[in-house]
Amino acid sequence: DLFFSEQFLEARPLLTAMRQSAGSVLLVDEIDKSDEEFEAFLLEVLSDYQVTVPEIGTIKANVPPIVILTSNNVRELGDALKRRCLHLHIGFPDHKREQRIVQARVEGVSEDLLEQLISFVQSVRELDIKKQPSIAETVDWAKTLLLLHANALDEAFVRDTLNVLLKHESDIEAVNTDIPKLVREATSGKPMYPGQFTR
Repeated sequence: DLFFSEQFLEARPLLTAMRQSAGSVLLVDEIDKSDEEFEAFLLEVLSDYQVTVPEIGTIKANVPPIVILTSNNVRELGDALKRRCLHLHIGFPDHKREQRIVQARVEGVSEDLLEQLISFVQSVRELDIKKQPSIAETVDWAKTLLLLHANALDEAFVRDTLNVLLKHESDIEAVNTDIPKLVREATSGKPMYPGQFTR
């Protein structure tokens, strides 16, 4: 009985959230990547605001936490879980908003390069690919371009860094054929000249 007591229990985020006297906000990110057993366990948290620990008992929330789940639809969530949630679809941001996000996260990107890379990314999202680049991947690509001292998009340079933006080889191959057109559109149809960027 000594070993099955609270002094040997390590509180994880769910239990910690239940124990906050002033309430809490609990974020469960990418719930669709968890296994179904965890999803079933989460039902108790969402319906009764409590956690049951075998051999110890049930620990109820002092103040019901605000629980936020995120999902990228890697797998279908169970109906029982979805019934306990309010659903809000958040799509990709528009051009201006994504620009502001990248500016806030990546210091020192020129206005021209920022405009071009956002235009390129948003065009890539319209293609038929397995995984559209996320905002985090746009930020990573901007950081990569900045570290490599790029001042404009270039067709060859885009090919060299496309794996930062796209995570599936099949997507890279699919986009490869469209790179000349996408770069022209992103750079407002201006002709590409050698030395337009500096590595």
